[in-house]
Amino acid sequence: MNPNDKTQLFESTPIPKAIATLAIPTVMSSLVMVLYNLADTFFVGMLNNPVENAAVTLAAPVLLAFNAVNNLFGVGSSSMMSRALGRKDYDTVYKSSAFGFYCSIFCGLLFSLLYFLLRVPLLTVLGADAQTAASTTGYLTWTTGLGAVPAILNVVMAYLVRSEGASLHASIGTMSGCLLNIILDPIFILPWGFHMGAAGAGLATCISNCVACLYFFVLLWVRRGNTFVRIHPKHFTFQGDIVKGVCGVGIPASIQNLLNVTGMTVLNNFTAPFGANAVAAMGISYKIYMVPMYVAMGLSQGLMPLVSYNYASRNYQRMKHGITFTAKISVSFLVVVTACYFLFSPQLITLFMSNPEVVSYGSSFLRAMCLALPFFAADFLAVGVFQACGLGRNSLIFAILRKVVLEIPALYILNLLFPLHGLAWAQFCAEVILAVAAVVTLGRLFRRLENGMHHTA
Repeated sequence: MNPNDKTQLFESTPIPKAIATLAIPTVMSSLVMVLYNLADTFFVGMLNNPVENAAVTLAAPVLLAFNAVNNLFGVGSSSMMSRALGRKDYDTVYKSSAFGFYCSIFCGLLFSLLYFLLRVPLLTVLGADAQTAASTTGYLTWTTGLGAVPAILNVVMAYLVRSEGASLHASIGTMSGCLLNIILDPIFILPWGFHMGAAGAGLATCISNCVACLYFFVLLWVRRGNTFVRIHPKHFTFQGDIVKGVCGVGIPASIQNLLNVTGMTVLNNFTAPFGANAVAAMGISYKIYMVPMYVAMGLSQGLMPLVSYNYASRNYQRMKHGITFTAKISVSFLVVVTACYFLFSPQLITLFMSNPEVVSYGSSFLRAMCLALPFFAADFLAVGVFQACGLGRNSLIFAILRKVVLEIPALYILNLLFPLHGLAWAQFCAEVILAVAAVVTLGRLFRRLENGMHHTA
């Protein structure tokens, strides 16, 4: 394998073309993943049963917890790999990929075991009651009890493949699973199919994640000898610098997601006393709100290998150009989406459920939530840059600031002042402050790098 074929994209391709090559497949993958996330809500919503819809919403924090492992070994390993590529340290690239691969399998098995051992207390923590417990259990048994390993592994493998610039292959793998899930959902959920309700949505998710994993295994077998991603056991090691390098970025990224789970669990617990309609409305509006967030996330994830490589090879001007170019695209897109969401929120909620109370709650929630979107661009970019550069401590500070210092206290205060409706404003309050912090912190990082006072990768 000629390493130069792999690194030309990072070193010499014009920035707009390089960003397009890396980010467009990632954004497309993110959009398909959004459709896949919305598919469960949409098809379960067609049953017009708020209890089944509430089950999918209540289970969401557990699936978000998978992202903690995805980030630990996906973001951690891919950042380590791209930085090692920038230093031409290929042995570290191989060992980092094997470390991320095997650790993600172990964590998936651990998730499954813990689910079966602690299912009853878990349902209580999630906010399920006598009315919603059975449906929530049906959904979680497939997605977590039996499906944790493929759910985690397919995302981690996409990160590993993306780290060497193969964004298109990473996205095809992710999208194949998501599209299959969208096809299988109505078959398993609706009365004309197997009529399994929320449990059917979970089964469709489990099967589709297995297919995505299969794609990546076939890809690595076909490209053997022409990829830096190595999953042979001989490359797996607990070597100190590998563990430290992966975990130094991965643990803060993982904590960030665990805090997201905590935030969503707090939100669901505050919403639950207002009834199944309120929970269903919050779940639907939150998933619609997540669509543009996934696009912004896709842009920052697509940018990460370019930032990692140029940070490690000390081409700071190219790194800065890539970040500012991506920021302009992200902010412009999110401003347009915010305007559309604010104007058409009732129509968007009605796409998922026609229940008048759900539509009333949901449109109110979505209008408040969408105002936070333009501020996400700066936040996501800052965290992506910190992760790409191996500055795990900075991304951890942002995660704690977002959830612990700002959003969760805002949920308590706003729910006291404006019961239920105040909950949807917490994200906006947090993101405005975080966006200011992101711009200031990135500015300081650029100045430090330009003055030659860089951190070692």
